Amino acid sequence: MTTTIPHTDTITAARLRELIDADPAVRILDVRTGGEFETVHIPGSYNVPLDTLGEHVRDLADVSHPVVLVCRSGGRASQAHAALTGAGKEALHILEGGMDSWEASGGDVARGDTQRWALDRQVRLVAGSIVLTGILASVVAPKAKWIAGGIGAGLTFSAVTDTCAMGMALSKLPYNRTDQCDIAGVLEDLNREVA
Repeated sequence: MTTTIPHTDTITAARLRELIDADPAVRILDVRTGGEFETVHIPGSYNVPLDTLGEHVRDLADVSHPVVLVCRSGGRASQAHAALTGAGKEALHILEGGMDSWEASGGDVARGDTQRWALDRQVRLVAGSIVLTGILASVVAPKAKWIAGGIGAGLTFSAVTDTCAMGMALSKLPYNRTDQCDIAGVLEDLNREVA
């Protein structure tokens, strides 16, 4: 039995639970880093980090099953949605509020043994630390205040463009990466017909 996915681009956590129960063909694609996915994810979901997704957007757009994109709060899933719809993927949706809303609504999760910080929390730590260091250093070297100004300008640009260069850089650190994303295996599973 195939369930009709709504014609909107976003679905709620409650609607996703209904879809999972009603249609085994629905695929959940989690675009967070491997470390975040390893920490907590929706059971049965597939992890293809956003930077890996970009390299395989055509193959992922060819998946015939309906796909729901998940990240922590919706930002990275929106970027993945734009890339995949641009490549021709239809029946593609975003979990409104991401893992935050899924967990808040009592959705089932699989937790790993290792706990890693979400990427946006890491960005806040690094940006805040650089700003604080720049301000403290400006007591001795007044021009160091421009370090804080540069980070502030970068954060402003990030908010206006809904991108995050620091987040993309941090996602490449070994802390955030795992050997979990076997893209060939993920593509095979995503395209497998459901009995």
